[in-house]
Amino acid sequence: MTDFRRIAIVGLGLIGGSIGLAVREHLPGVATRGYDSDPAVRRRAAERGLADEICDTAQAAVADADLVILCVPVGAMGAAARAIAPAIEPGAVVSDVGSSKQAIGSALAEALPGRTVIPAHPVAGTEHSGPDAGFATLFHQRWCIVTPPTGADPAKVAELVRFWEALGATVDTMDAEHHDRVLAVTSHIPHLIAYTIVGTASDLEEVTRGEVIKYSAGGFRDFTRIAASDPTMWRDVFLHNRDAVLEVLDRFLTDFALMREAVRAGDGETLFELFTRTRDIRRSIIELGQDVAQPDFGREDHG
Repeated sequence: MTDFRRIAIVGLGLIGGSIGLAVREHLPGVATRGYDSDPAVRRRAAERGLADEICDTAQAAVADADLVILCVPVGAMGAAARAIAPAIEPGAVVSDVGSSKQAIGSALAEALPGRTVIPAHPVAGTEHSGPDAGFATLFHQRWCIVTPPTGADPAKVAELVRFWEALGATVDTMDAEHHDRVLAVTSHIPHLIAYTIVGTASDLEEVTRGEVIKYSAGGFRDFTRIAASDPTMWRDVFLHNRDAVLEVLDRFLTDFALMREAVRAGDGETLFELFTRTRDIRRSIIELGQDVAQPDFGREDHG
């Protein structure tokens, strides 16, 4: 259950739409209002019932809400917060769903002085985007990381934790800097690698673009799934989590150079040791319930 009774969702794409549908399924007594800056998205959101009421302005959506969730790209967080600032109830909690917590926390604190801002990041998603992409079970058995700022009201933090747990998520809390370093490893660098390898494959002169598409085996196919993610969102992620991304990227490039030399030298022992260690990590992910071992990693098309 949750203590929040009126929830405003600003941004009605995959995450925002899924929140609205999940609230309807899991918290039937809670009222939702939604807003998106794109009129076409608002129309489709109304058709799909992504919120009880789809508003024509952001301020109308957040009026009287006791929880406001910003589901816009990282680079738009500050502007979105400033737009709704005059209409936010004094006791309301303002949160978000972005994956670069230091930048977002700073932007929201600057735009909403004196308000209760508690950033969060549901670590869930698909390669699909837009108002047709959301589904109510997106957060089931997925982590949501809450990053309360220093001095945050413990009772308000606990309310936000209970909200995400009610939607099916497992919640952890950590400081924003640590979150950004962890996500650089687990999400941001993998996306950067995926975008790069798919781009490299399409640019090869010796292999035609048609052959790349036609003969894509499981590994390359999964890279293309990741590389199909929302380009606006990921551009903002890399720009706003730059320090952590560069730190991890430097480490990756060092390790990658070592593997290149192992291949060049015919060092099968080094290759085998790495492949064994990484297989064990995959098994640990499955054991934690973050994926399943069946073919295609158990993914289903919810689009």
